[in-house]
Amino acid sequence: MKHRIGFNALSRNSAHRKALKRNMVTSLFRYERIETTKAKALEVRRMAEKMITRAKVDSVANRRQIAKDITDEAISAKLFTEIAPLFVERKGGYTRILKTGNRLGDAAEMVILELVEKTAKSDKKAEKKSEKTEKKASKPAKKAEKSDKEEK
Repeated sequence: MKHRIGFNALSRNSAHRKALKRNMVTSLFRYERIETTKAKALEVRRMAEKMITRAKVDSVANRRQIAKDITDEAISAKLFTEIAPLFVERKGGYTRILKTGNRLGDAAEMVILELVEKTAKSDKKAEKKSEKTEKKASKPAKKAEKSDKEEK
């Protein structure tokens, strides 16, 4: 029997598994959403949620603990300054897993692992898109006004 097996070894030795999780957590914080297999996403989620909980309190000790796993200083700073403040009121559940189907090659179940809250950069992109659509919508109206003026 497999009692008290606390994690998924992901068919890797410990160093490879540790590197994989560190890289995937860094990517999750960088892009705020990653696509991976379900087994990897479940393991990465455990690590990411613990990091976000720790980053909610900005202290030297917490920064050092997170720096053990996230070697990119920019991503570490982003975690403390942009990501963690979004989740101050939330007690847990900072990520969500969305199923996307099976991979063609080996039929592995694929999922999207993403942060529940988006940072301001994502909002800026949405604002730019809405501004573009407003501009496109206003251009035909301007053309109609010009044609009305020409008729007079």
